[in-house]
Amino acid sequence: MIPYIVAWRGTARGLLWFMVNMPCYLWVLYAIGPVRTHLACIVISLYNGCRYCAYGHAYALELIYLRDHDRLFPVDARTIAGWYELETRRIAAQVRVVLQEAGMHVEAMWSDRILGLASGEQYPIDRDEARLMHLVRIVGLMNTVAIANSVEPDEAHDTVNKNRPLKLRYAQLRALGAA
Repeated sequence: MIPYIVAWRGTARGLLWFMVNMPCYLWVLYAIGPVRTHLACIVISLYNGCRYCAYGHAYALELIYLRDHDRLFPVDARTIAGWYELETRRIAAQVRVVLQEAGMHVEAMWSDRILGLASGEQYPIDRDEARLMHLVRIVGLMNTVAIANSVEPDEAHDTVNKNRPLKLRYAQLRALGAA
């Protein structure tokens, strides 16, 4: 995304944007953990209609889920990213069902809160939700830039993307599931 944001905002303003916003993103990642951070980014991206970001964060969530639970997430990232054209209620329902299938019941309720913040129907009630609102703005800009540049989905938006053995295992398990 760096080249696209730099092209959109200019070199100095684009790099400044990253210098200001990436530490905030990393703080949210640290404060609420990778699962909830990626889940929030998926929901925000689906709400904003961004297939690229929805895929990257869904793929990251899939890899983290496999690493932590030793089984595949119930739905693959491409399917989740395909929900970007759904209306808000359908996004909420689809995400809720998948999270419940994954045994992530608290996250299913939490995803509704993220959607409420992203849509402006709800407002932050504490410091953590204020951080999430900042995440809504960060991801919103990235969604806008990705959509405007027709960026195609590519990889997981997390350092877990560098874990080659995990990615190989993931690909093998998905291939077995498709067979």
